[in-house]
Amino acid sequence: MKRAEAIDGLRAGETLDLLVIGGGATGLGTALDAAARGHRVALVEAHDFAKGTSSRSTKLVHGGVRYLRQGNLSLVREALRERGRLARNAPHLVHPMAFVIPAYKWWDTPFYGIGLKLYDALAGKLGLGRSRMLGRDETLARIPTIAPAGLRGGVLYLDGQFDDARLAVDLARTAWDRGALLANQLRAVSLIKEGGKVAGAELRDAETGAEFGVRARVVVNATGVFVDELRRADQAGAAGIVTVSQGVHLVLPKRFLPGDAAIMVPKTEDGRVMFAVPWHERVVVGTTDTPLAAASIEPRALPEELDFLLHHARRYLAGDPAGSDVLSVFAGLRPLVRSGDGTDTAAMSRDHTVLVSESGLITVTGGKWTTYRRMGEDVIDRAEQVGGLDRRPCVTAELPILAPPQGAADPSRLPGPAEVAWFARHEMARTVEDVLARRTRCLLLDAAAAARHAREVAQALAGTLGRDEAWVADQADSFRQLAEGYRFPPAG
Repeated sequence: MKRAEAIDGLRAGETLDLLVIGGGATGLGTALDAAARGHRVALVEAHDFAKGTSSRSTKLVHGGVRYLRQGNLSLVREALRERGRLARNAPHLVHPMAFVIPAYKWWDTPFYGIGLKLYDALAGKLGLGRSRMLGRDETLARIPTIAPAGLRGGVLYLDGQFDDARLAVDLARTAWDRGALLANQLRAVSLIKEGGKVAGAELRDAETGAEFGVRARVVVNATGVFVDELRRADQAGAAGIVTVSQGVHLVLPKRFLPGDAAIMVPKTEDGRVMFAVPWHERVVVGTTDTPLAAASIEPRALPEELDFLLHHARRYLAGDPAGSDVLSVFAGLRPLVRSGDGTDTAAMSRDHTVLVSESGLITVTGGKWTTYRRMGEDVIDRAEQVGGLDRRPCVTAELPILAPPQGAADPSRLPGPAEVAWFARHEMARTVEDVLARRTRCLLLDAAAAARHAREVAQALAGTLGRDEAWVADQADSFRQLAEGYRFPPAG
């Protein structure tokens, strides 16, 4: 992907079939679906691909065991089948992982065992494997660090694990390969209207300050937790449709969960679900479900969320992790489709919604990473109707997602100068944050270590992007300040 080439293409004056605003999972899936059908599509992102929610998940491709308890079988079935498709289409990123539900009461094993047999059945032919009940000794063998007092056994099931930000970049590369134009650091500052209908958007390049218009037959609002802002730019006073819920995760050293199986706690003391998941030689512990009054691009964990996660990590991990053991803290915001008074976010559906305004602006929100492909399919089906585009079948259910070339950087380690240059030239990495938070996962895996290497990454980027020493200093300082927000406890 070449950013300069994308900017030139956007400024050429062509009327596109679709303009997608927002470069998270939903926007990227929508752009890929459109490009794969042969539509002329562009995607613009104000920050970086997957800068927000889409790089801050629990790293699971899953049906959602807890949605069985809510009775939302249709959502579970759809997510499980999308999980299977994604495992088939992106085998370089999506891998089966064994999860163990520990049983401390006599009824836990049969209760969860029966539920997970239903989970297996809903996956159909796209399942990853069968669940089974475990005795106490086998549970301890699979999770040797789990608290043994009172343990009666467990239930094992299979779900998927992935690297969310890497998948986002690979989706962007795949869409580009299919003819889409994509650019980050390009903000939609206003909508273009003709005859009361949305006909494009005015864009501002964050790097140069240049502004220009792009026209399209259909504009898609895929801005996640910020969709209501663009909806109100389209129609002043539009009622909000999104409730923001925060999910926080802690990252711990591998020694707290040294095996290859994850722990799933289906019901904590306050009714929440908690995971402890091996990931890139670390352990991700999460998550919370905290309603917030407003969204921000860099959310921060609340003290009570950190207390909740550490308390339960100590309860289920025999190593009793302390705050000093935490390598990183990261928070993501869920765009939940509002229902009722919008206060009980844990009970809200994770279904997605596609809305069309009177002016023709299409808004898509809700959903989750696992169902990003289906969300894109639904949006483009609707866009073909709204924009009078040629009706073409969706092909993404069988479409392979491009893998990085052999020799690309290991996301769990600090990249060398050659790798940083490759990210800048071919994956639109423009900042130290782009490299250390999303092209690699160094910030999430060890915030302090990532901060120590900010300057050398900035220097490698500067050599490729043609930046001066003042830019290097500013980038290094900005990233160090950002990384403070990922330390325990977070600053800011």
